[in-house]
Amino acid sequence: MARTDIQNAQHILYDFFLYSVQTEPVDVVLSTFRRLFVDYTESSTESELPVALYSIVIANSEQQFLFTLKRVCYILINNWGIQRRPEAIKSLIKMFDKQILMRPGVSVILKRLRGWMQDFIKSSDFQDLKLFAARYEQQEHWSSRYTSYLLTPQYLNLNNPLEQREAARSLSSQLKSKFRFDLAMYTAKSQMEVPATTVDNPTVLGEAAINLIKMLLLQPGRFGYENLANLLRKQCDQLNYWDFKRALLHYLVYALPNSPITHTLKDKLPNSVLRLYNNHNPELITEALILRTCKRVVDCFTSEDGEEPSILFSMFLAQGNPLVLVILLLKIALFCPHVQSHLELRIASLIRYYEAYSEEDCRWVINFFEVFRITFAVYASGTLYNLVQVSTEAPTASPLSTYRIFSQLRDHHLEEMAANFRSQVRQEKPIRVAQVSSEIATISPNMPEAIAS
Repeated sequence: MARTDIQNAQHILYDFFLYSVQTEPVDVVLSTFRRLFVDYTESSTESELPVALYSIVIANSEQQFLFTLKRVCYILINNWGIQRRPEAIKSLIKMFDKQILMRPGVSVILKRLRGWMQDFIKSSDFQDLKLFAARYEQQEHWSSRYTSYLLTPQYLNLNNPLEQREAARSLSSQLKSKFRFDLAMYTAKSQMEVPATTVDNPTVLGEAAINLIKMLLLQPGRFGYENLANLLRKQCDQLNYWDFKRALLHYLVYALPNSPITHTLKDKLPNSVLRLYNNHNPELITEALILRTCKRVVDCFTSEDGEEPSILFSMFLAQGNPLVLVILLLKIALFCPHVQSHLELRIASLIRYYEAYSEEDCRWVINFFEVFRITFAVYASGTLYNLVQVSTEAPTASPLSTYRIFSQLRDHHLEEMAANFRSQVRQEKPIRVAQVSSEIATISPNMPEAIAS
């Protein structure tokens, strides 16, 4: 069959379901989808649909069929997402559990169709599809907490249908925004003496999440993370590639805590960085070369092949230092913002690698994922976190207990709440701007001791 015939058949299906999902009740759309892809019967009143599907199946191209199936599914998911119909999305996913799909077909066409549907159910594409319904499930796998990262490969893969990429990008953005807002609300209200209402902790670190944010805001050394990244940026115009790699190494290890893991990192990291793209060493640095280099450094810290953890990641895992590792990744992202999408791809690959284990068996790596998303939420442009010192007289308490966090979003409700919080704190004790003491700057970032409540 000519390629144009397959494309015409595909567009008949796309156009019909796009029109149907926008004009018909959910049960009618689901019924049509079931008759076409699950039952495959020509008794449907939409006679052109089974003919179009038959044209695709008879061409014997499983790739074209699966692409068509995926695009139809994401047309429905996109529109039901806009219409706020989560039950419709869940019903669509459940349709692939129908036992009829496991039965062998009688005709050649039905056998082929059932075989392809079974292949789809076993594929990673179906796991991607299930992400859109997992957020509505009552009992979630621990990896569901990081769906915003698991969606990254979907919207970055140019081979995926446009509808799938748009749906993945939209849901990922929504989930990240919700987490940032929930974290800001929890941070603000959890420090009040008498919270007006109970705010759920969006993390699994418990009260340790507050101490983690305090440690992030009490940045060690003379410069903050953003200022340090800007300083390196300003130097890039004057450096050749070899000198840039050396400067990047100094930037990454600057102000890291004095610990065994830091010493090991300083020994191992130069071998990974200095050997990158040696043929460009005498050349002036370019934006393209900066991005390529930062991607490779991210790979060194996470996963070099996009499937298994890297040696350095495993080293951090063995030492139990998620915060140090996350700070290194943060430094790279602040210096080269365009590397963020690649970083999230690698985070997604790590989640996929460890999701076969139970939550109890991979507690450390879950701590890493939690510290990672909290850290990047703190440094997100939509959220502003400030740290103030409310007391200096706490000889027996942790140094972190003398500080409080103010968080603001571009939302008048949160700003009003933060203003009330400031008023309450002023009535308790005088506030002064926080300065990084040597005691705070040298706190060990080991989990869980460093961010223990």
